Amino acid sequence: MRLARPLRRGLAPAAVLCAFVLAGPAAAVEAGQAAPAFALPTAKGDTVALDKLRGKVVYVDFWASWCGPCRRSFPWMNEMQQKYGGKGLVVVAVNVDKKRADADRFLAQNPAGFTIVFDEAGATPSAYDVKGMPSSYLIDPAGKVTFVERGFLDGSKAVLEQKIAALVAAAKN
Repeated sequence: MRLARPLRRGLAPAAVLCAFVLAGPAAAVEAGQAAPAFALPTAKGDTVALDKLRGKVVYVDFWASWCGPCRRSFPWMNEMQQKYGGKGLVVVAVNVDKKRADADRFLAQNPAGFTIVFDEAGATPSAYDVKGMPSSYLIDPAGKVTFVERGFLDGSKAVLEQKIAALVAAAKN
């Protein structure tokens, strides 16, 4: 799978946002659908499988080292994992770089307090039909996608956190 690298080619973030808006829905997987399964390795060689996370609220984020908005999303995902992790949230960030060294450099500058997995082959973003970075999927404890976020917009953080908090609260009941 080959993903566009608009920021590397010099397009302004506003142009990237326009590309998301003008392209319409960027993902085949939408709210209400079952999240496609995956089993991907961590840096330590452990495997994270989505089906093993049933019963948890899962935030799956697709990212790449060349993605400018991904740099801004990592602190927010760290905050969400810290705030809601003990209540049932698991943040899983799927790196799609072809070269692991690129991801490692990014992670050295943007530490992750959540689970990072690697998909150099691109099978998982292909299953989700991801067309741009970052793309995120909020998945309920039953494995159903409840919300899709294309791009990372500061103005959407509060709404997304409300959705996370509601799912976590509902899962406890």
